[in-house]
Formats: sequence, structure tokens, C-alpha cells
Amino acid sequence: MSSTMLASFPGTATGYTSSHLSKDHVSLLGDNETYTFEQLVQDLRGYLGSSRGIDEENVDHAVLMAFMSKYAANPADWARFTRNDVSKNYTRNLVEDINGRANLLVLVWNPQKGSPIHDHADAHCVMKILGGELNEIIYETPDPARGQDAPLTVKQETTYKTDEVAYICDQIGLHRVMNPQKDQVAVSLHLYTPPNAADFGYNIYDRETGRSSHVYQAS
Repeated sequence: MSSTMLASFPGTATGYTSSHLSKDHVSLLGDNETYTFEQLVQDLRGYLGSSRGIDEENVDHAVLMAFMSKYAANPADWARFTRNDVSKNYTRNLVEDINGRANLLVLVWNPQKGSPIHDHADAHCVMKILGGELNEIIYETPDPARGQDAPLTVKQETTYKTDEVAYICDQIGLHRVMNPQKDQVAVSLHLYTPPNAADFGYNIYDRETGRSSHVYQAS
């Protein structure tokens, strides 16, 4: 992909600003009506390389967002990945381990349920809404040297609807994602590269104190 095309996307890897894309932003990639879920997975696999693939510093999240945005959500493509445990806030369904460099998952979110506030274990996370809507709150990462408890500071709050795409990494901050709807599930597609949270765990944070605790397996 050309540097001109990449420059047209907000929040490039050098700026680390939170950003999201809709299908309107990806006209340079061609006709998204013919772009299938299988092609999306193939393009992600090809971009991320072999099992010795590119280091996370060389991943341009604008490219990953563009692939995600190009795909128009079609439930027939991913219905088989929507297993849902109603006893949990959300259920993670693995779509593919991409060359050992990334995990692609479909998450099903129960009504008015969400994730804890968490980091991303020094990885990139790209999220696309496949159905329903999700609310994201981004928080400043607390300074471990501050020496006292304090509530987390909100940086940004956004509600994403079907086919919108968002990106976050630890340089942007922490976040919490939840389904605001009272009576319907939400479905989202998540790409984590590298898959550090699954391999090594990640940190969750208390909103009122800013204290963190380590979770050893993504759940």
C-alpha cells in the first residue's frame, strides 16, 4: 500500500491518536461489496507475514483498520463464531491464529455488559463492530510513580455502530468496552497483534483507585 493512501487515515502509528474508520474511508482499496470475510482473513494473514513476521513496531495499524473497514459485515459469514455464554459479560470465539503473529476473534457481548478497564500488553488492537453497537471509554494510564491512589482520568468516550472500526494500543491508554443496549447482544471482530495478552496476560485497573492487577489469561 502506498504511503499516500496510509497518510489519508487518522491516527497513524507515529501519532498514537485514538481513531476510528467507517466504510467511507476506504474507497482507495476498491469495491468493498465484493470483499468477503475470507478475503479479509487472507489479507490480514498476508500483511502480518510468516511465523517470523514483522515486529509490532513495524505494524501500521492504518493498514489493518483499512482491511477491517473494507469488509461489510454479513452475519452469514461469522454466525458460526457467535457462541455466547449468557453467564459471562462477553464470550470470545477464536476465528484464526494468524501465523503466530495475531489472534482474530469474534466477541459476543451480552446486553449492558462490558469488559474491565484494561491495557493491551504492548500489542495493537483493532476492533470492528459486526452487529449492534459498543461504547468505549479510554482512560489515561496512571503513572506508577505517583505514590497514591486516584481515580482514572477519562480521555475519550465513543459509541461505535455496525461496520465502524476503532484502534487502541498502550500508547493511547487504557479502555473499557461495553454493550449499552438493554435487549440485544452486540458482536465485534478483534485483531490483536502480537497476541501478547493470550500468551502472557494483561493488566486490569480499578476505576476509583487506579490500582492494577495482572490477569494471566485472556477470558
